[in-house]
Amino acid sequence: MSIKLAILGILSWKPATGYDMKKIIEESTFMHWSGNNNQIYKSLVQLLDDGFVTSEVLHRESAPSKKIYTITEAGLAELKHWVNSAPDLPEYKKSFLTQLAWADQLSPTELDELLASYENEISMHVLLLQEKKRRGIPAPDRTARERYLWEMIHENILTSYKHEWQWVQTVRQELGAKNLTEEENRVNYRVNERNGKTYIECIPAETPIQHEQDALELVAACVEHSTGLLLLQAEALSPDFFKLRTGLAGSMLQKFVNYHIKTAMVVTDGSESKGKFKEMAMEANKGNHFRVFSSTADAEGWLLN
Repeated sequence: MSIKLAILGILSWKPATGYDMKKIIEESTFMHWSGNNNQIYKSLVQLLDDGFVTSEVLHRESAPSKKIYTITEAGLAELKHWVNSAPDLPEYKKSFLTQLAWADQLSPTELDELLASYENEISMHVLLLQEKKRRGIPAPDRTARERYLWEMIHENILTSYKHEWQWVQTVRQELGAKNLTEEENRVNYRVNERNGKTYIECIPAETPIQHEQDALELVAACVEHSTGLLLLQAEALSPDFFKLRTGLAGSMLQKFVNYHIKTAMVVTDGSESKGKFKEMAMEANKGNHFRVFSSTADAEGWLLN
């Protein structure tokens, strides 16, 4: 598909400048072009020559002049002709699959790191798409049918990335690169629902949480259950978490911040909440990303507020 057809589609929605179209293409989840100025303006020149668009210079007193493009009747006819043509099959040219095809030469640890890196990228993109959907992606809203079609386009893309994320998780699990036989109970959680809201609660397991990767697994659990709320029981964490010099707390909490996961921790006996960690917790309790509580009820109340 040519970028010229994307431009015609945008202009069928509303007149726009080249800069406006560049921003729309950049923010779109399905118009997959670089959207650089040269590409757009070169296509606009061709569309002008073909009589598919017109342009008008708008002069402004307090700002530079700008050129506004409008679609013509011929342009609308060209767009409709393409929209009504036989659709192409979806393309599945993923460079990662070619990369994976020759990955048997890697050690188990190297292969798992490769898959983990890909999984992290996919899960991050899922969160990005979900956040875009929550904020509302700019789209035409002229009819109920058009609104529904755009919603389904974004749902199609989000579903594709979720499926890819589930696929790479399955590959990692079946390869056994994480030594699941030894650490299968390391990350233990349950899904709680209160007052119409869902949150993930990390609870104690035979092996405590002690790696940065565990934080990503909790992020993945939040993504899977469509929530951005996490409750950590102190007993589920390795003692190293509370020793700030290890860096474990900092790296894990930063992961939750990066993925917009609101996190509460419950420390019931107070033994962990001493020294530098106590100072860090007191400072964190001034913010809205991470807080430490002495009871599950208080932690839950803050999460759901």
